[in-house]
Amino acid sequence: QVQLVESGGGSVQTGDSLGLSCTASGRTFNMGWFRQAPGKDREFVGAMSWGGSRTYYADSVKGRFTITRDNAKNTMSLQMNDLKPEDTAVYYCAGGPVSVSGAPNSTSRYVYWGQGTQVTVSS
Repeated sequence: QVQLVESGGGSVQTGDSLGLSCTASGRTFNMGWFRQAPGKDREFVGAMSWGGSRTYYADSVKGRFTITRDNAKNTMSLQMNDLKPEDTAVYYCAGGPVSVSGAPNSTSRYVYWGQGTQVTVSS
């Protein structure tokens, strides 16, 4: 069982930037970010392939958020720029082994989840 730990959440103003990090206790082939706002379903934010050649983003964050990962350190980061109040949510790091298939934006692809970190954007 791989443990995922997020860090870097906080409270910022509209237009500010914030970076999140996720550290895995072991090798995790599939990695992605999801978020969940109060009263809403968990939604896909972005994901990156193992080799980093492919990245996937939700339309709502495309052009503002950037994912990077360092497989040697078992880490993944989410750089969030030009934050908006609608970005307010608990952000979750997700991971899964290569044996689990599914679209990058589907929760079914991921079996490991972090505890979440709160991001609050005020206007």
